[in-house]
Amino acid sequence: MHPEAPSGFGSVLLSGGHSGDMDSALVVGGTRFIGRHLVEELLAHDYDVTTFNRGNHDDPFAEEDAVDRVEGDRTDESALKAAKLSVEPDAVFDCVAYEPGEVRTATEIFSDVDAYVYISSGDAYDAEEVPKREGETPLRPCTDEQAVDDSGETYGNRKAEGDRAVFEAAERGVNAHSVRPCIVYGPHDYTERLDYWIDRVANYDRIVVPGDGDNLWHRAYVEDVASALRVVAEEGTPGEAYNVGDRRVVTIDEMVDLVADALDTSVDVVHAGERELAAADLSPDDFVLYRDYPHVLDTDKLAALGWESTPLDEAMAHTVDEHLDSDRDGSDYDPGRDAEERVLGVLDTV
Repeated sequence: MHPEAPSGFGSVLLSGGHSGDMDSALVVGGTRFIGRHLVEELLAHDYDVTTFNRGNHDDPFAEEDAVDRVEGDRTDESALKAAKLSVEPDAVFDCVAYEPGEVRTATEIFSDVDAYVYISSGDAYDAEEVPKREGETPLRPCTDEQAVDDSGETYGNRKAEGDRAVFEAAERGVNAHSVRPCIVYGPHDYTERLDYWIDRVANYDRIVVPGDGDNLWHRAYVEDVASALRVVAEEGTPGEAYNVGDRRVVTIDEMVDLVADALDTSVDVVHAGERELAAADLSPDDFVLYRDYPHVLDTDKLAALGWESTPLDEAMAHTVDEHLDSDRDGSDYDPGRDAEERVLGVLDTV
């Protein structure tokens, strides 16, 4: 029996599966970040693609005849049913399911498609262990209150319960799958998490990195997440979850080095511990993409389907190039250059 799935699940794994000749795809979302790259991935593999969204964000495919669009709110069950009847997709990719109830509704509506793929998260895991493995590392619990809460504190709980909804659907015979990315980076990342570090390396000769520089927080290049979603739809086993992340995990220092190489520059990295940071009323957690305990996902299960990740230097080069063409600077995560300078001053006197 699948360790994350309900009892009676094994027989479904033997009988379930996709048709192997999927031609049309419905992307729920499809305009901002992961969904945008997913649409491009599907087009590159000759899918007929339709996006389903409210139209609240600029549509990068608005002028492309190759991409159809159905307007609607995915939380509106009747709108989702209408999209299904209009498109009759072979595969459905759910990029914007943030509550488990939305996953349950979608797996009912799309119960007869060749593949329904839900984007979960590495944050669904409940245990701090290295690496986190599908079917072995426990998932977070989710109360009824957490299931409908939209705060960041319950994000992992809601994603874990969405995974359980996928497992339950597969037990009913639905070709439902889950993909769990870690922190996603790459072109058009509206979260601007990596943009902060790119901006720092591009504009300063010396920057502060919290801790000893060996912090490990697994990241996933967005184009690799997109290809993982397609590969899981085509080759994955219903009722299974698949981690996705860079096949080589890099420390925060190595990440900064990759950024510097992509910018064809160099930067002096200065490590600061809690005491030095406290001199400027900072802590390590004030620096985005810092995590005290390593977060690493095992990606062997996905790789066994034939998926590969992009070489890190190539992924970072594409990320940096698009950053330079954008107006993003990650300033929402900036601890303040004045504070950083105070930390550097303290370290210079040690």
